[in-house]
Amino acid sequence: MILRLINSIPKIVGMIILLIIGFFIIRTILGVIRRRFEKRNVDKSLRGFLMSIIQFVLYVVLILMIVQNLGLETTAILGALSGVVLAVGLALQGSLSNFAGGVLILLFRPFEVGDYIENASGTDGTVDKIDLLYTSLTTSSGIKVFSPNGALANSVIKNYSKITSRRFEYNIGIGYEDNIKTARSIIFNVLTSDERVLQGPVPEVFVNELADSSVNLTIRAWTLKEDYWATRNNLQEEIKNALDKAGISIPYPQREMHIISEKDKE
Repeated sequence: MILRLINSIPKIVGMIILLIIGFFIIRTILGVIRRRFEKRNVDKSLRGFLMSIIQFVLYVVLILMIVQNLGLETTAILGALSGVVLAVGLALQGSLSNFAGGVLILLFRPFEVGDYIENASGTDGTVDKIDLLYTSLTTSSGIKVFSPNGALANSVIKNYSKITSRRFEYNIGIGYEDNIKTARSIIFNVLTSDERVLQGPVPEVFVNELADSSVNLTIRAWTLKEDYWATRNNLQEEIKNALDKAGISIPYPQREMHIISEKDKE
C-alpha cells in the first residue's frame, strides 16, 4: 500500500496542478464570455442563464479530465454517470420542470430582469435574476422572493413594465341629497387640473350604484406608469378635500332603528 501510494504521488500532484490550472482557465473563460456579453448588450436575463449553463459544462469537462489523468476509464464513468443522471432526473422531476420553465421564460420573454411583475399567487416585485431553476424578485417592501421557473412559466403573469400607462379607479359615495352633476364637475376639475393625468383616454366619472346609504360614483383616469402610485394616492386626497370644500358629503353606512314599545302596539 505504501509503494502504491508512493507511485501514485505523481498522479496526485498532477491532479492538483490540473485542478488549479482548470479553475484558472474556467474563471478566465467565464470572464471573457461575460465581457463579450456586456459588449454585445446581450439581455441580462439570457446572460445569467447562459453563464450558468457554460459554467456547469466547463466544470464537468474539468472533472472528466482529472478522472482520465488518474488513469480511470472515462467510458465506464460516463456510463455510470448517465445512470446516476437518469435516477436523479426521476427523483428531481420538479427541478427539471423548473429548468424547462426557465428555458421557456428566456425564449418567449414574458418578463426580463428589471421588470416589475405579479405572479398568479399574488406575489409582486422587481425581477433581480433568472437562474436555471428559480427567478428571484424583490418586493416593494424589500423582501427577497424566490419563485420556481416551472410555476412561473405555467401561470398568469402580470408585467407592469411592458406598458406605458396605467388606469387607476376609485369608488366614492355621495349623499342622496347632494347634486350629482355638481359632484361630477368638481371631480372632473380635480382630474383635469393635474398634469400627471392623461387626457387620452378621457377621465370618466359616472354613477355606478344607488346603494343603501349613498350614490356611488366610479372615477377612472389614466397616468404614466412611473407616475401611477403618486398620482393615485395624491388625487384621492385632493378629491376628498374638494368635495368637502363644496359641502358634498361622503356618507358612511347607516341603518335606522325604530323602537316600538308595548304601549305603541296597543
